[in-house]
Amino acid sequence: MIEAVVFDIGNVLIEWQPERFYDAAIGPEARAAMFAEVDLHGMNDAIDRGGDFQGTIHATAERYPRWRAEIRLWHANWIDMASPVIPRSVRLMRALRARGVPVFALTNFGIGSFAYARTRYDFLDEFDRTWVSGHMGVIKPDPQIYALVEADCGLGPGALLFTDDRADNIAAAAARGWQVHQFLGPEGWAARLVAEGLLNEREAQ
Repeated sequence: MIEAVVFDIGNVLIEWQPERFYDAAIGPEARAAMFAEVDLHGMNDAIDRGGDFQGTIHATAERYPRWRAEIRLWHANWIDMASPVIPRSVRLMRALRARGVPVFALTNFGIGSFAYARTRYDFLDEFDRTWVSGHMGVIKPDPQIYALVEADCGLGPGALLFTDDRADNIAAAAARGWQVHQFLGPEGWAARLVAEGLLNEREAQ
């Protein structure tokens, strides 16, 4: 029996598309060259593990002077990468809470970047519980992060229904016994919530 629903945030509630931002900012060819030379997603993982938001980005920029200005955009224009909101997903989260279903967030997010996101997206303060990887010192799909959530919320793995856009994050949760749904769009997620009896068709719009 599902006792709580756990949302990822990036690409579930807020679009997270750094490549799309850089395609628009510097052009697809330059973006492809930069991403091939610089492990920007690895840089972001370091932030998500608790590294300083601006400091980690600026240190990376100094190691790659050819791309210094472009890498610094990861901090200066971060909100443009973490947007727009996925409105139906936010409605589903709020509908679950209105139904009295506990709603949690488990997200790979930096300490500084999450604090910034909260100033732009009010719904990030509406979860019953929130686990941010930067504060935990571990990121999905490391099994430890799921174990920490279980211990903190006091619910068994089978009582948690978790949605995330990444297959590896979903697989790691499923391996612990969580109920899971890979998020490919709000339509499929809404259908799953209805199928589980957590929302009705009207509430899931």
